[in-house]
Amino acid sequence: MKKILLIPDSFKGTMSSARICALMKEAVEDIFPGCETTAIPVADGGEGSVDAFLEAVGGEKIRITVKNPFFEDMEGFYGILNSKTAGAEKTAVVEMAACAGLPLVLGRLNPRITTTYGAGQLIADAVQKGCKNIIIGLGGSATNDAGCGAAAALGVEFFDKDGKSFVPAGGTLKNIERIDISKALKLLKGCTLTAMCDIDNPLYGTNGAAYIFGPQKGADETAVQELDAGLRHLSDIVKKDLGIDKADFPGAGAAGGMGYGMLSFLGAELKMGIETVLDTTDFDRKLKGADFVFTGEGKIDSQSLRGKVVIGVARRAKKAGVPVIAVVGDAEAGLDAAYDTGVTAVFSINRLAVPFSEAKKTAEADLSAAMRDILRLIRAAV
Repeated sequence: MKKILLIPDSFKGTMSSARICALMKEAVEDIFPGCETTAIPVADGGEGSVDAFLEAVGGEKIRITVKNPFFEDMEGFYGILNSKTAGAEKTAVVEMAACAGLPLVLGRLNPRITTTYGAGQLIADAVQKGCKNIIIGLGGSATNDAGCGAAAALGVEFFDKDGKSFVPAGGTLKNIERIDISKALKLLKGCTLTAMCDIDNPLYGTNGAAYIFGPQKGADETAVQELDAGLRHLSDIVKKDLGIDKADFPGAGAAGGMGYGMLSFLGAELKMGIETVLDTTDFDRKLKGADFVFTGEGKIDSQSLRGKVVIGVARRAKKAGVPVIAVVGDAEAGLDAAYDTGVTAVFSINRLAVPFSEAKKTAEADLSAAMRDILRLIRAAV
C-alpha cells in the first residue's frame, strides 16, 4: 500500500470531518507504516465550512466586523485560500452561517426581520481584497429574505412605492417596488460566484423556502404564509425589472431563498457542495496514484444517492479506477445503486445495536476499530 486518500463527511452530532480524517490517518499509519495519506476534510456549506477548506488547502482566516441577523455589529469571518492549491485566481470561502446562522438567533427566532446583510459584507470585503472566485456556503441560515440583505450589502438597491431605498427582510419583501442591480454588477465585474447548495427546493410554494424551512426558523403558520407571499412578490418584481425568472430553479429556496438571490442578483452558479469541494481542493490530481479512497458519512441512505459526499467522491474515483470504501455510522437497506456509482464496499462502525444516544459516546473508538479491521483485511489480501 503506497497511497490512500481520505475524504469523509462529518458524522453529524459526533465527529467533524477533520477529526474523522485524523482518526483514519492514525489507523492507516498503524496498519501500513510509511503509506502516504492525503486528507481532505469536507465542508457542506454550513457551519465549519471555512475551517474545512482552510485545513484542506491552506490559507488565511479573515475577521471583520459585519452585521448579524438583527443588523447588530458582530465579528464575522471568511477564508482566503492558498492560491497555489485552489487555483490561479484568488479564492475566498464565505459561510453565511457565520453571520446569518441559526445559532445566532436562539431565543429570538424571527424570520420576518432577520437579514443576510452580513454575508454580503463578507463577500464585498473578499472582493475588495482581490478575490475573483467566491464560494458561498448556503447552510444553516436563520433568514427568509431571499438573499436581499446580502445583495444590498453588495450594491443592489431595493426601492419602495415612495422611491425610498431600503434593505428588505423576510417580512418586508412585499414592499419592494423596484430593483436596480447596476452597482453590484460593477463591484463584481470579473468575479465568479459559486454557491454550495445540496437541496433542490424552489423559491416559493408548499415545497419552497418559507413552507419547508420557515418553521425551524421560528415562523408560525401565519408567518409562513406571509413569508411565502413576500417571496412570490419578489419574484414578480425581479421578472419585471430584471427579466430573470429563477423561482423554480432547483435550489432557489435554499437558505431562506438565498439560492434565488445568488442566481438573480449576483449571477452566481448553484453547485452541489461535494462537487465544489472536489474542484477547489484539486481532488482529481490528488487521486492520481492512490490505491484506495476512504470516505463516509453519519448515515448512508436514499438521500445520499442524490449526490452527497460518498456518491460524489465515488463517481470521480470510478473514472480513475480507484476503489472507494465508505465507512459510515449507519447504512440503510437497499443501497445497490451506490455500488453502481463507484462505491466498492460500505462498512458501518456500529458494533452493537444501540440507540444513537449511546452509539455517539463511542463513535471515535468504533471508527478507529472499524478502520483497523478494514485495513487488516486489505493487508491480508495484498
